[in-house]
Amino acid sequence: MHHPIVFCPQKPVVMGILNVTTDSFYDGGRHFNEKEWLSHAEQLVTEGASVIDVGAMSTRPGATGVSAEVEIARIVPVVKRLVREYPTVSISVDTWRASVAEAAIVAGAGMINDISGGTFDQMMFPLIRKHGVDYVLMHTKGTPQTMQLNPQYEDVTDEVRRFLFTRATMLAEGFGGQIILDPGFGFGKTLAHNYELMRRLKEITTGEWPVLVGISRKSMIYKLLETDPEAALNGTTALNLFSLLQGASILRVHDVKDAMEVLKIFGQLSPGVK
Repeated sequence: MHHPIVFCPQKPVVMGILNVTTDSFYDGGRHFNEKEWLSHAEQLVTEGASVIDVGAMSTRPGATGVSAEVEIARIVPVVKRLVREYPTVSISVDTWRASVAEAAIVAGAGMINDISGGTFDQMMFPLIRKHGVDYVLMHTKGTPQTMQLNPQYEDVTDEVRRFLFTRATMLAEGFGGQIILDPGFGFGKTLAHNYELMRRLKEITTGEWPVLVGISRKSMIYKLLETDPEAALNGTTALNLFSLLQGASILRVHDVKDAMEVLKIFGQLSPGVK
């Protein structure tokens, strides 16, 4: 069964991304067949990932959805195999659908990573409560189809923090698993919103709940640097270190080896953190 990890800023960990989709913004289609995703999973674990986050439906801006049946058919065999191959690694499934989450949990997943924080599917919170698995509660504004059209906030950090804390408090009642907050960089936020949120991240990493940061190769990096996702690793590394210094507990990344190096450097900078 799943390997519980205590997520805390004193001992941050890396979550490696495994997309078994055809259209994710950076690695869509790269790991679509079994041989490819197995080999990629092995690389993530060998390089030091404590969690593997499996996604079967792209949530990049403008992405089109797939049916729950397709999502389940893609996810379940992957989860079953990963749980068997890597018993000491936590297997997370990136989905906002309760039916997919349930199938994944039954297959052995120990964490659900929900981009909607339980708002796209009202059955998600009851399901997570019932199973007591770890849950990543993320903030988004709008759906992946519409979220980047014209997102507006009076105070982005305040709005994101209130959403996350309110939803987490709601879920925490009678819940035995661990809740992890995700500000949702790039989800219904402009470039300026993303950096404002990053700059004030300490308002979210207050210690009540661990915080996950997922900025790997996202447009907030490559648009600012006038490049593309392929060339955004250096910028990702810079922001990952900044996130840790602001109290992040989990880095969700495509490039585990590089993120582990950031963790090591952070450990040297932070007395008592090893």
